[in-house]
Amino acid sequence: MKQTLSFVAGLSLMVTTAVAEDKPVLQVYAPDYFASEWGPGPGIEKGFEAQCDCDLQFITGDVLPRLLLEGERTEADVVIGLNTDVTARARASNLFAPHGQDTSSLTMPIDWTDDVFLPFNYGYTAFIYDNTKMSNPPKTFDELLALPDDVKIVIQDPRSSISGLALLLWVKAIYGDEAPEAWAKLAPKILTVTQGWSEAYGMFTDGEADMVLSYTTSPAYHIIAEEDMTKSAAIFDEGHYFMVELVGKIAGTDQPELADKFMDYVLSEEFQSMIPTSNWSYPAKLDDSKLPEKFGLLGVPGKAIFYSETEAEDLRKPALDEWLNAFSQ
Repeated sequence: MKQTLSFVAGLSLMVTTAVAEDKPVLQVYAPDYFASEWGPGPGIEKGFEAQCDCDLQFITGDVLPRLLLEGERTEADVVIGLNTDVTARARASNLFAPHGQDTSSLTMPIDWTDDVFLPFNYGYTAFIYDNTKMSNPPKTFDELLALPDDVKIVIQDPRSSISGLALLLWVKAIYGDEAPEAWAKLAPKILTVTQGWSEAYGMFTDGEADMVLSYTTSPAYHIIAEEDMTKSAAIFDEGHYFMVELVGKIAGTDQPELADKFMDYVLSEEFQSMIPTSNWSYPAKLDDSKLPEKFGLLGVPGKAIFYSETEAEDLRKPALDEWLNAFSQ
């Protein structure tokens, strides 16, 4: 009897495997955070596979460098997680095809006319603090720079982190040619510079730092998932750097119809409804009335500071040189 059951079980596994192998595969390059168990990837994978009768596979890592290294040999069908500060380099690769989507009804605070890179969410860079420990947070960037040097802040490296790069461009937008002086004032307050966001935010939540570079929506995680109201974003009068995360279709994909279906899915209400409580960002196409109620507790910048991809690319190297000089003193 045991032998019979083992045979039946083995046959069932072979049939299941064969069926799975018959399904077309869509390979999506994505950042590590996106496809992690706490990111939006698992829900998106489940939702899309229920519609496409396919196998959606996230290939994770540092997306743009890998893609540029592989060039036309890439096995990616779709790329997700790029942002407007790096799309100039991505576009110059000529690896992307038009997304084919109607973007006229996006709910972002800026107009979007790019026919190659499709937004899926957006957010504002901000400094997060514990409101039980800091009763009078800075209300301007100048006030941040004027904080005592014993206030310790953790930021991310702009060479390896999109939020770190956003901070460079934020400082450049506010201070222009005086950015080096701003960095000189901020540097003594920087406890450490981490390679990525997760390490920096973990230091903050562990109590090692007073403030951390993150996003205005970061407190939503604490409020909704932990019922913790102690984390807030410092909202600055000058405005906050605006970041858009994007999806792109690879021109040489061997699954063009499936890739198009995925692009359709990105702007669907199902996909967009996952973003607030998995990527903890604002969806690119979802009416405010459909956001989680507690998103209404978040601070919202009065002004979005935004560079086009060309402006961001032109400013990246000089801004990085200013930053490196400040932190090498």
